[in-house]
Amino acid sequence: MTLNGPASHSYFSQRLKLHYADWGNEDKPPLILLHGGKDHCRNWDWTAQALREDWHIICPDVRGHGDSQWSTDGNYTTMAMVTDLAQLIHQLDLSPVTIVAHSMGGNIALRYTGLYPDTVRKLVAIEGLGPSPEMLAEREKVGPLQRVRNSIEEKRKAAGRLVKRYPTFEDALHRMQDANQHLSDEQARHLTTHAVIRNEDGSYSWKFDPYVQHWDSIDLSQDAIHELWGDISCPTQLHYGADSWASNPEKDGRMKYFGDNVTVKEFQQAGHWLHHDQFKLFVETLNEFL
Repeated sequence: MTLNGPASHSYFSQRLKLHYADWGNEDKPPLILLHGGKDHCRNWDWTAQALREDWHIICPDVRGHGDSQWSTDGNYTTMAMVTDLAQLIHQLDLSPVTIVAHSMGGNIALRYTGLYPDTVRKLVAIEGLGPSPEMLAEREKVGPLQRVRNSIEEKRKAAGRLVKRYPTFEDALHRMQDANQHLSDEQARHLTTHAVIRNEDGSYSWKFDPYVQHWDSIDLSQDAIHELWGDISCPTQLHYGADSWASNPEKDGRMKYFGDNVTVKEFQQAGHWLHHDQFKLFVETLNEFL
């Protein structure tokens, strides 16, 4: 029997209880849809509905996002999230798995695939390479030790930051629409419904932990990250929106770190959330590639 929506399940990674939505069809090949920063697993609902008949689709909520537990020590390093993804794939025995991932999720998926190339069948990363070479050059001017000091200060500020409260659902909806003006009213309302929690006083707040807005200074070196990209062996597409702020690797030189199995596809009239902005073309591209 086909369900209208996904079932909710949980798994544990690094002592955190993490949530994922499962769209059923366990006899089909596994497909993970991984969301980006300050987002949630239900932003993939349209994609999951379009692909669910041919795939066993699993959509995790990254730690500190959606219905997953917040990290008690504020640990939101990218490699902690890579470990969570590795645990999900291991515990559910999903290998070889296909992965489609957006933004922060793309960054996580690319690193995981470089670490464990034999476990990934195909990969699509939507604007998931992280900061552009230009942004990294600016960051390097600060120096590693000062970046650590800045990181400590930023975490201290995050600890004292009050969670934003919106008096009504419509106020939160308007904020969602402001963040991505490509969204239709239906898309924005659906995304907001699953992105907020209602507080005891009747107001609404985003589900994500305020700490996730802080980019931790402790990470792999860029050389190590480039090495991981080069170790990706499965067919891979890097998707970019022509109207996005993200830097296209075909234009900034980062394609040199990838093998011949990795290609770039640019979507016209689409921004950072191109899987919403050009949904029909996006799904057609996935079906053709996957």
